Amino acid sequence: MTEIELETMELKDLKDLRAKIDRAIASYEDRQKLKAREEVEAFARERGFSLTELAAVAATKKRRPADPKYANPDNPDDTWSGRGRRPRWVEQALASGRELSDLAI
Repeated sequence: MTEIELETMELKDLKDLRAKIDRAIASYEDRQKLKAREEVEAFARERGFSLTELAAVAATKKRRPADPKYANPDNPDDTWSGRGRRPRWVEQALASGRELSDLAI
């Protein structure tokens, strides 16, 4: 279909065409997902596993919490691993002139 043909189409026809294209894209994506799943299942079978077994392993594997590296000098129970956003007590200590190394455990 050429650009000229699209420009001469009525709005209803253009919307119908768009709906058909959206369905074709969704159908294509579904076929690709099914093909990928079949390939992954075959890969797992070759190694003696089922896809369910592999998915269960992936779902149960969790990263353990990071060990604390810093402690609040005013309350040693307040700790921070150095990951993520700095706690308020770290920000306050740094603002008062302390170094991060001063808070190290």
